Amino acid sequence: MRRNFMIKRILFPWSRRDTTQDESSPLIPKASSAKEDSEELGNVTTEIQQAGPSSGQDNSPVFAGIQPHYRYSFMDYFLKYFLIISNLGFTVLGLVVLVLGMWGLISKQSFAQEKIGSIGTDPMLIFLTLGFLLTMLCLTGCVGALRENCTLLKLFSFVVLALITAQVLTAIVAYSLQDQVGGYLRSGMLVAMVRYQDDLDLRFITDEIQSNLQCCGADSYRDWELNIYYNCSAPGVLACGVPATCCVDPLENGTVWNSQCGLGAQLLDEFSAQSVIFLGGCLGGISRWIEQHEGLIGTVGIVVLGVQILTLFISTRLLESIHWHKVYT
Repeated sequence: MRRNFMIKRILFPWSRRDTTQDESSPLIPKASSAKEDSEELGNVTTEIQQAGPSSGQDNSPVFAGIQPHYRYSFMDYFLKYFLIISNLGFTVLGLVVLVLGMWGLISKQSFAQEKIGSIGTDPMLIFLTLGFLLTMLCLTGCVGALRENCTLLKLFSFVVLALITAQVLTAIVAYSLQDQVGGYLRSGMLVAMVRYQDDLDLRFITDEIQSNLQCCGADSYRDWELNIYYNCSAPGVLACGVPATCCVDPLENGTVWNSQCGLGAQLLDEFSAQSVIFLGGCLGGISRWIEQHEGLIGTVGIVVLGVQILTLFISTRLLESIHWHKVYT
């Protein structure tokens, strides 16, 4: 009883009343009880300090009604709904990319029995895969934030962290292995040239590169001899020629596309051919394009990486807020 009384005196000094005092002198402590009060106060303080950290709870009636409480701040709500809205927007974007990839595969009849074997090399499969992964990732973050589901938010944060790490490592490796990357790019373009007539996707990509960069072939226009249709030993009309996208002026009279403007271009010497087709290879054109736009490329890369880091920070902060809210409510 005396220990509970001393605790109440410590916690509520304004309401304490010494019942042992005389009614006529309530402010004058009794000398006989001063030493006892000091010893009891020291004992109670020691017990409180030992019980608090060790058990984390106090079963004393005085502390029974005192419970910590955590409330969401305005910033917590802002980060929560910002994460929901941003992930919802990227989910829609992922669905658009997914539908685009599926439409490309269906329109080209890539699921037909005779084409199903080569579907693994179809560029539209990249759109399909990226759209699916983006949709699932952003949907996970959106639902996790909306439902305050720690499991989904942890999964979302882990995947985002893995993506950030993979992108940073890829950039470091690509920068340190620039020569090897150029070799891989050259090999890929030569393969696209060999399969130019047989693969419509590779044909489209090659034509876009040649027409936009004003180039022809990988290293020079003579690389088209690797193609069985443009090889000089080929029996067809395309022999010793190049695609129309190599031509300096593929439009006849400025309006009609002249698909035969590159016929016989490989038989011409460079002086004569330069007025008909582009002589430079596309690898040099790609290098020049990267050098001219390296500032823009770097800015876009930093912005994309920054958005991912910001998303990771928001999800981590939201996880912490949800944890404390569930613990103290």
